[in-house]
Amino acid sequence: MTRKLFGTDGARGRVNTHPMTADAVLRLGAAAGRYFRRDGSAAHHVIIGKDTRLSGYMFESALTAGFTSTGMNVLLLGPVPTPAVGLLVRSMGADVGVMISASHNSHEDNGVKFFGPDGFKLSDEAEAAIEAIMAGDIKPADPVSIGRARRVEGGLSSYVENLQSTLPGDLDLAGMKVVIDCANGAAYRAAPELLGKLGATVTEVGTSPDGKNINENCGTTCAATAAEAVSANDADVAICLDGDADRVMIIDEAGEVADGDQIMALFAARWADEGRLQGNTLVTTVMSNLGLERFLEGRGVSLLRTSVGDRYVVEAMRAGGYNLGGEQSGHIVMTDHATTGDGLLAGVHFLAEMRRTGRSASELRHMFEPVPQLLKNIRCSEGAQPLESAIVKGAITAAEKRLAGTGRLLIRRSGTESLIRVMAECEDEALLKEVVDGIVADVEAAA
Repeated sequence: MTRKLFGTDGARGRVNTHPMTADAVLRLGAAAGRYFRRDGSAAHHVIIGKDTRLSGYMFESALTAGFTSTGMNVLLLGPVPTPAVGLLVRSMGADVGVMISASHNSHEDNGVKFFGPDGFKLSDEAEAAIEAIMAGDIKPADPVSIGRARRVEGGLSSYVENLQSTLPGDLDLAGMKVVIDCANGAAYRAAPELLGKLGATVTEVGTSPDGKNINENCGTTCAATAAEAVSANDADVAICLDGDADRVMIIDEAGEVADGDQIMALFAARWADEGRLQGNTLVTTVMSNLGLERFLEGRGVSLLRTSVGDRYVVEAMRAGGYNLGGEQSGHIVMTDHATTGDGLLAGVHFLAEMRRTGRSASELRHMFEPVPQLLKNIRCSEGAQPLESAIVKGAITAAEKRLAGTGRLLIRRSGTESLIRVMAECEDEALLKEVVDGIVADVEAAA
């Protein structure tokens, strides 16, 4: 079976445009409910979390209607980070968890992510099966078997307590000045609460959501806002999250940004030195910088690359028994502590490393010299297939020959937005720009 509705991170799109309409999401909830009730037994539960988008109310209600129509009982968490759903679906003994979020996208978009009873995101096969059910006649429950729905308290506190439990028991951040940018998103309560418990002096950015300002001039898509707050408050470091808090960027005391590659390099080196990096391997995607790979090779650590998407990173980690992975974009996955990328978890572990070593954020955020990398995005219509153009294919082949032995080229369609992404790495920055710009021009002409 193939998937059409689901991308690399759930179903996502413009609100009130298919597939993100109330009726489509209702059917999606009903199809998922039928999939998870396929044994026909009673007492099935689903937990539903969301970020702070205005449309979250609409989709929360639509999913609730869909799930309860097939006999699933619904527990509503309210605004919580995506990794909290992965944690709570397991600790609360639910059959499925759902997060309503479009991550780093603007408020006009929204999406739906599913987690299985083990707390991990669903496989491609499970998503395809749900799509197949959605496309047919969805059998509702008998009237006496319709599910119930209720709001639950304490989920957010359980998540914060779990994060704190992953840190050294004697960790005290007293005297450390930390900027936390929550992107006006799902972590707007959890992140300041956790940092306060750890004793840090906290400056909050992006903690006043109004339903429409999620990721607006803040968060990982606009790290400059947190950098300005670092300067204005003479802070030691900033933790910058995205809308659903599964991604992170670290900003040092000088306002310089560490992406996911640098953070993974720090953790992998430390864990390898301590003998707790399972398989002596870091799992990341094809987007990670060649400089990271060289850094790890120098320390005798292997790098395993996957397709783009933290779900594919996690699948490879589980298959190989590895415990550290992530993406350059800031998804950091530590399966000893979480089932998916957790920006806040990674952020506080970075602070713990600062405290343990006595080193500044600027010393820890730059673990390797990245190979020059250029990424450009070309927006195209849903139906356009510019990568099938003979001209574009020829340009890609020619570019790969020019980069052979000196760099690499990666071109793909985004799994979360209507974009073609063109990325290349090369020590020769003039050649790098020439190659990327040439392919971008051909893709734009064919789009």
